[in-house]
Amino acid sequence: MNALSNATPHRLASMAAVLLALGAPAARAALPAGFAANDLEAMTSVELGERIAHGATTIIVPIGGTEQNGAHMLLGKHNVRAHVLADRIADALGNAIVAPTVAYVPEGSIHPPAAHMKYAGTISVPDAVFEGLLESTARSFKQHGFRDVVFLGDHGGYQSDLTQVAERLNREWAKDPACRAHAPLAYYRVTQTAYVAALKAHGVSEAELGSHAGLADTALALAVDPALVRADKLAGPYPAGVTGNPKRATAELGELGTRLVVETTVAAIRKETQAPR
Repeated sequence: MNALSNATPHRLASMAAVLLALGAPAARAALPAGFAANDLEAMTSVELGERIAHGATTIIVPIGGTEQNGAHMLLGKHNVRAHVLADRIADALGNAIVAPTVAYVPEGSIHPPAAHMKYAGTISVPDAVFEGLLESTARSFKQHGFRDVVFLGDHGGYQSDLTQVAERLNREWAKDPACRAHAPLAYYRVTQTAYVAALKAHGVSEAELGSHAGLADTALALAVDPALVRADKLAGPYPAGVTGNPKRATAELGELGTRLVVETTVAAIRKETQAPR
């Protein structure tokens, strides 16, 4: 038997006090399935208030979208990817909390159906509704003491909405710049530039890349969570709505992109949040 097995409750309490005095970290509460340590939804209100008071004053709002991705990739691809990458970005920043993911975004006209709305499972909301949701979300976080609200959009179709929302909020808060809104477009743009260049350097052709659900898109999903992709459907045939050829997509290729997204976005957020108010 070891010393702990023979210890009395009083002795155990004394040992715990000694460990705390020596600076040993307190045990963390168990996290709900699917959540990370910086996720707002995995905290109590009191815990969140304490985190803000101790300097976690940046809130990241991951924005995904629920849309068709052919036969080989799940409808929730953007939502999972946005949240996982936001968690990694928050870890790297060290002072950030991750808000619940926004899964309802503009995806095209509902009637008559346009763009991704032509395919089952896609959910679309008007731009005005989407922008109003983001504005109210940001105002809520400002009320609770956050100093920087960061919108990160995983989908190309609403990038201009994010910029417009951030600009409107900053005009609204101009006389009280304790809180600012940010829409670092580098998060999305790097997947269209440096990530594409990296894939091409690894032998990926332009025809494979695609603009939606092709190799580039699918590899990113595999790197974030392989369960987002139906491996038995990668070889095709590819239904309408898929551009490119995802057959040779791998998690290793996707990791070229996830690293770029995290590194580029962390740098962009630090630059914006550290700028004079």
